[in-house]
Formats: sequence, C-alpha cells, structure tokens
Amino acid sequence: MLRLSVADLVATLRDERDARDLSLEVDSEGLPTRVIVDGQELALPPEGLAAAQSLIQDLGEIPPELLVPAGPGDWRPNARPGDGRGTTMETRADLLLDEWDYRRQAYRHGWCHVYLQTVGGTDTAYVPAVRARYAPLVRQLRRRFEAMRGEDRILRRQADGPEVDMDALVSAIADRRGGAEPGTRLFCRRQRDERSLAAAFLVDMSGSTEGWINDAEREALVMLCEALEMLDDRYAIWGFSGWTRTRCDLYRIKEFDEPYGTDVQARIAAIKPRDYTRMGPPIRYLTRRLLAEPAKHRLLISLSDGRPDDFGDDYRSQYGIEDTRQALLEARQAGVRSFCVTIDRNGADYLKHMYGPAAFTVLDDVKKLPLRIADIYRKLTF
Repeated sequence: MLRLSVADLVATLRDERDARDLSLEVDSEGLPTRVIVDGQELALPPEGLAAAQSLIQDLGEIPPELLVPAGPGDWRPNARPGDGRGTTMETRADLLLDEWDYRRQAYRHGWCHVYLQTVGGTDTAYVPAVRARYAPLVRQLRRRFEAMRGEDRILRRQADGPEVDMDALVSAIADRRGGAEPGTRLFCRRQRDERSLAAAFLVDMSGSTEGWINDAEREALVMLCEALEMLDDRYAIWGFSGWTRTRCDLYRIKEFDEPYGTDVQARIAAIKPRDYTRMGPPIRYLTRRLLAEPAKHRLLISLSDGRPDDFGDDYRSQYGIEDTRQALLEARQAGVRSFCVTIDRNGADYLKHMYGPAAFTVLDDVKKLPLRIADIYRKLTF
C-alpha cells in the first residue's frame, strides 16, 4: 500500500480542490473523517487522514505553506537521497511506538515505524586484530572486571559475626560512658552478593559517525565485550539510525542470550554509519527489552556523537530533545537506569536536560572512548 506523507496528502487535496468540488466531512470536534470529491469519497490511507487530523488538532488548520505539490509524480520511498540502499518502508513495520509532542503535552500514538534488522558481517579477523592491538589494556580491563565479580559487601552492626565492627564498638563505649544503654550489634560479616544485572548498549549509527568516530565505537565495543566476559551479566548491543518517523531502524548486534562468538564479532566489525539520529524509538524499544529480562537491576548506556536529529522535520529542534527526555523518564520510572557517553563538545547544553546532571559524560578525545566506556560500566554496576 502506498503511504502518503503530510506534504503528499495536502498536495493531493490542493490539486483536487483546484480541479473539482472538494470537501471534508468532519466529526463533532471539527477533525476530518472523510474526503469527498464531486460527491464521491476519495480513498485515502489511514495514515493520510491521521496526518490531516494531527495538523488541524495542532494548528487549527492545514498551513498554507504545506499546500504545495510534494514533487512531480507519485512519492516513492526508494527515491529518497542517500546511499542508494533499498528502504525497509516497502515492508510492514515490526512495531509502532509512541512519540512525545511537548507542544501538545501528549503522545502521538503509534507514530514511529520501527524496523528490526540484524547487522550483516563476515569479517571475523577484525576483533582478534583489535584484541591484539590493545592487548595490555584488554588484560587490565579483564582484571578490573574479574575483581568486581569477587568483591564482597560488608554488613555492619550485626548481632554476630567473625569480625568486630570498630565503629559500632566505639559508639557503644561512648554510650556507656555517657550513661546510655550501649548497643549490642557490634559485629560485621562479609556477604558475597550474586550479581543480577542486565545491560543494553545503544550505539549511534548515524551518518555523522563516519570515520574515526565509527572506528572508536567499534573498538570500544570490542574491549567492553572482552571485559564483560569476565562477569555473568546479561548484556545486549543494538545500533540505531533511520530516516524520519516512518523508518526508525534498529540493528541487532548482540542479543542478551547470545554468546560473544564469531557471529557477534563479525557484526561489530560491520557497524557503519547510515542515516539520522531519532533517539526516542530505540530508547523505548530497549526499555521494553530490558524490562523483560529476569534481573534486579537494568542499565541502558547510549554511545552517541551528538544531539537528536532527523531528516526533513523538526526533530532536530527542541522537539527531539524533549521526546528523548520523555523516553528516558519513562525508562527511569520503569526501573531502568540510563547513562550517555558522547563526544559532542557542545553536548552539555542539552544532555543535562535530557539525562540529568549526573547521568552523562562528554569526552573531548575520542581515543579515550574505549577505556572510558568500560570504566563507566564498572562504576555504574559496582
């Protein structure tokens, strides 16, 4: 079925109005329900009517500047500019996700078309080469993560235990000298906690990561995976890109229950820049995936080189920042902790608003990215 953009819809209405007797039937709230041309209903897809209703609801009318032809001939998804690849819009979306419109203070329900794909790759030599290039650093990270696995938690002020809690003992002596009843919980013991954590890593695969940023992202993932193999944490890796709300692509690199084997390593090697950075849909999708994991603690870490952005709409403005912030708030309310690592030196002006003052870090040198990612993960999960 042909899908019409807003511009295509209003252009169709304008062309029909010029040539024929055209009218809109509206409901009790003044929103269009049917398009009538010369007394007959003009068949339009549900997306077209929804676009007209949204415009009228937001603006009170269809803006005159949109009443222009979208271009000669029919609109075709694969005619967009870019790298010439085929588009997933020719197939049915895997799921539809809401998007937050801060101007209306309401959700656009089923607004974003999400397509789930798997990164295709055959290069199995890349990861061993990175592992060899950074062998001393990989060994250092492994030792740090292995120490995390064996660390114990000290339980203080216990009624019994193999060790004396010196702080509790000092307090008890002070209480006795002061005439108060001293406490009896004067011991401490060590307890080894079982780690129950699921982590998802969201990798920016937008076109702006071309070159050294893409190289740094892939190397960071290799070193992180090498270190994470020392733990029992369940983790997944997904990349994201897209082209407007009608094609939000999510790229499967590693699933939670998938081993870090040659298939995953080949996918990491195949990560490459693609299109734009619509961040709300991937955050909402991975939040769902994390909530389905049988873990006590859930963590979402994003690797991005800049602010939310998309083609041909206002997502690159405050709208995109507010939608991303709302998606992160949804995740936090559901029990998912979020953190962002970015190399955008101007990121502090919007990241604090999106993530909070203590939930992001800005790197001024992309060479620090691999070690920084592993260090951040260690601190967040300690």
